[in-house]
Parts: sequence; C-alpha cells; structure tokens
Amino acid sequence: MSSLKYSPPGKPPGPLKDTSSKLVNDARHPWKPVRPSDQRGPCPGLNTLASHGWLPRNGIATPAQIITAVQEGYNMENDLARFVTYAAHLVDGNVVTDLLSIGGKSKLTGPAPPPPAIVGGLNTHAVFEGDASNTRSDAFLGNNHEFNETLFDQLVGYANKYGAGKYNVTVAGEFKWRRIQDSIATNPEFNLLSPRIFTVYAEAVFPINFFIDGRQTDRQLDLDDARSFLQNMRFPDDFHRRNGSIGADEMRDIAAIHPINPGRNVGKVNNYVEDPTSAGLADSCKLYSSFVTDIVQKLYPAPTGNLRKALKINLDYFYNSIPVTIPGCAQVFPYGS
Repeated sequence: MSSLKYSPPGKPPGPLKDTSSKLVNDARHPWKPVRPSDQRGPCPGLNTLASHGWLPRNGIATPAQIITAVQEGYNMENDLARFVTYAAHLVDGNVVTDLLSIGGKSKLTGPAPPPPAIVGGLNTHAVFEGDASNTRSDAFLGNNHEFNETLFDQLVGYANKYGAGKYNVTVAGEFKWRRIQDSIATNPEFNLLSPRIFTVYAEAVFPINFFIDGRQTDRQLDLDDARSFLQNMRFPDDFHRRNGSIGADEMRDIAAIHPINPGRNVGKVNNYVEDPTSAGLADSCKLYSSFVTDIVQKLYPAPTGNLRKALKINLDYFYNSIPVTIPGCAQVFPYGS
C-alpha cells in the first residue's frame, strides 16, 4: 500500500447546464480501434465512450471523468450517473488512486492494496456484471465480458416477434424473462439478489434510453445501431445524444412484464429460491444500505489510513446521489461519520 500515491477523491460533477440533443460522434471524438493495452469490459456504454475519447481511451478513469462522460455522451441524469459510478468505484475501483478500469484489472498503476487489485475493473460478479445479461454469457457458463453472437441472435428473434424488428420496452421485458429463465435452467450459481436485480433491469433499459439517436422520438432502437454499441463499441454515424437528461425508471416497467422476486439457485439448476431479506426493485433505500453493509463493508472490514479516508469520502458521495424523493433513507457510516 505504501507504494501507491494517494489521490484525494475528486468532487463529483453536477448536472449539465445544456441537456439538449447534440452530435456526440463528432470530429473531436472519432472512433478508434482498441489497442492491446486498452481496458474494455462488460458495459457497452462505457466501452463506446472510451473508444470515442469521451473517456480516456485506455479505459481507466476517475469517477468524475465517468460521470462527465455519461452525461455528455448520453445525457444520463446526474443522480443516476453519480449513483452507479460511485457504487462501481467502491466495489471495483481503487479508491486510494481514485481510478477505475472499465474492463479487467489493469497493470498500469503498480501494486495496490487488495481487494480489489490494481485499479480494479467492472468484474465483481453479481453487482454490475452479472447473470442473465442480454449479450454476455453467465460467468459460470463462459465468457461473461465479451459480446455473444448467439445471444444477440436470440434478441433479434424477440425483436422481430414483439417489436416489429426493433428493441423497445416490450422486447426488453420479454427477452429479459427469457434470459432469466435460461439462467435458472442452466446455471446452478444463478444470482438475482440485490444489487443484481436492479442492474439486470437497468442494463435492459439503458439501450432504449441511451442508444437511440436524440432526433428520434419513438423509443424504438434499430438493431444495427444496437450492434454498433453492444459489439463494436461505436456510436452509429452522425449519432446525436438524446434530448433531455434521463434516468432508468422504466426498468420497473420492464420488470413488471414478468415479475420475479430477488433470489438465486441454491445448489443446483432449476432451484430458484426467493430471498425476502434482499432489496427488491421497490426499495431503493434498502438497496443503498445493504450495498454499504453487505458489500462495501465486507470488502473492506478494517481499513486504515488513506484507504479509510478515501472510503469515507466516496461513501458520502454515494449517499448524496440518492434522490431526495426517497424519504427517511438514513446515511450509513461503517467507518465513522
């Protein structure tokens, strides 16, 4: 730990002043192919931002850079941008160096205090990366980071059946249910507990909210454009971000098409057992508190020095991203206020 240079956590950016639609695949942000040392991972949206230079092209960024990039590139609403970024950073980043890899573990910053090693990466299973992804395999079954053509072909089939060849909320709900049922039937370690039950539906709605050109108003995602993001990590030509910032509230509409409570397979396939102690989609405050106590605090049970200092600051940023519309959600202080 002593070999790491401490970088105090930067203050999170606020909302954009201008949330109108604009060209984001522009001359200042051309697509460039991934270099061997670049980091890419399970999030197509972040991969695309890095490949266009809205994020550092090596895929290693500060939380402030990620928040700025998802707002500028996609018009993601500020509270959501801060919430998901600090959640990812606390679990998968290096809070001492204030850096997060959007891919696997990087070797670019020297040794770091485990866990997580080096700058981390979006690879803690069942948090952001997880089972029942639309285009990535379950970790138990294979490659859970790279685009899976077979799964995309299945998505196309569902788009043709339920969406007249487009990806929309109905297609998202039907296909997500298919992916969940497939995982229950084939993955003995299938996990849909909090926070994964939130992220599994968030990743289903993100393409609708962020991958449709902002000049288009019908909320129907063209499948060629979907492939551009999901596989090629590339904005479509002349792509404009959406008009007006947006969050992920529609994930509950997707989940409502085929409701399922939090749970997991216990010991074998086709043995999905609900867990009433897990936060569900209607309980954002419990999502927050259990994330801090059950994930972050267990990951860092007794931090000291700069690590403890950085964790406290980042946890404060994380809590302050919770909308004020969640009444009575008290802040949790695992390392003191």
